[in-house]
Amino acid sequence: MFQLVLLSNQQHIDVANLSLSAELMGLPKDVPISVQQTCLMGGKQAGSRLITLIVGDTLVRVVPTRGMTVLDVVRKNVRFGWDSPVKEVVHPSFINQEASGGTGWLDGFNEMVVRCGYQWAGHPGQDGDEFLTLHGRIQNTPADEVVLEVEQVPPYRVTLRGRVDEKRFKSTNFELHTVLSLTPDEPYLLIEDTLVNKGSYPREYQAMYHNNFAQPILEKGAQLHVPVAQISPFNNYAAGGLNDWSQMPAPTKDFDEMVFNIRPISDEKGFSHALLHNAEASCGIEVSYQTETLPVLTVWKNTDTVEQGYVVGIEPGTSFAYNRSYQRGLGLVPTIAAGESKHFVVRFGLFTDEEQVKASVATIDQLQSSHAAQVLTTPIVCLDEE
Repeated sequence: MFQLVLLSNQQHIDVANLSLSAELMGLPKDVPISVQQTCLMGGKQAGSRLITLIVGDTLVRVVPTRGMTVLDVVRKNVRFGWDSPVKEVVHPSFINQEASGGTGWLDGFNEMVVRCGYQWAGHPGQDGDEFLTLHGRIQNTPADEVVLEVEQVPPYRVTLRGRVDEKRFKSTNFELHTVLSLTPDEPYLLIEDTLVNKGSYPREYQAMYHNNFAQPILEKGAQLHVPVAQISPFNNYAAGGLNDWSQMPAPTKDFDEMVFNIRPISDEKGFSHALLHNAEASCGIEVSYQTETLPVLTVWKNTDTVEQGYVVGIEPGTSFAYNRSYQRGLGLVPTIAAGESKHFVVRFGLFTDEEQVKASVATIDQLQSSHAAQVLTTPIVCLDEE
């Protein structure tokens, strides 16, 4: 096993700019694996780090400075991610999450995989005596103990680890241990995260994986496939789009965003799956997730203009996107005991041909055939602004 510590406060290690070939990692020189780390400069990305993994036909860009987020992925010339108006990899020091009524988080929002949580997630607003900003703090927290591991024998799995702390005196004492891995011969990117409560008391927590996708997968005629036990609109505006929630339009001016709450159907292994494919079903993204700890799914349909951010989110979580104050009554604000760990698994199928897409659709259709979808035409939460 080749192992290299890229960043460690405890060990006083910071390798900064880095380029590793297969041979430098002890692999046969014909194994298509390389790793780079770049220290970004200029504008609001000054101080950010970007790790690029090239593993077979897949290129993955990870930002340890922003909670080990996945910026985007390219496989066989198909890009998985989106084009936000935010073009820089914004360093957290330039983010004021309390700005604009608690939506300052959006000033850095442009990634494919965005972790939301873990003390809270969802929309900003008051929860008792506490004001909660949009989607929590973890995404704007730099990682520590970032470690690269590469197996030196087939299947040559490449793994990137990191630890992100969410700690506050007299409050949360959380550690998130992140693991991202992939192999050259499979079209999958695997994320396994472990949340640990290092404190002496039980704490509420929330987690959402805000996974975002656009062109070339998102286009007019693109379709979303989800095995649905129950679906409801997030608010009254989304209720108007409930009949075609899974059908994707071309970029549409003044579309705004429509959000849908889904309680999914799981397979015998405890996983559910969601697939977004293009109009020709020739490429797509499959999001699979373990429902024991991520029991619900949010679909964020933001098919506004390209300039505003044409994107769809497939977001498994402990909770929907409502403010935490609305979700205790739904049973969607879990508790983690002192010393306890919670494990989250999300796998991305990076599909670049029709057969892969067809197989995923068949899997989801099989799950749906076991259960009739319950469609609620009105929101499950009455929002104050409505």
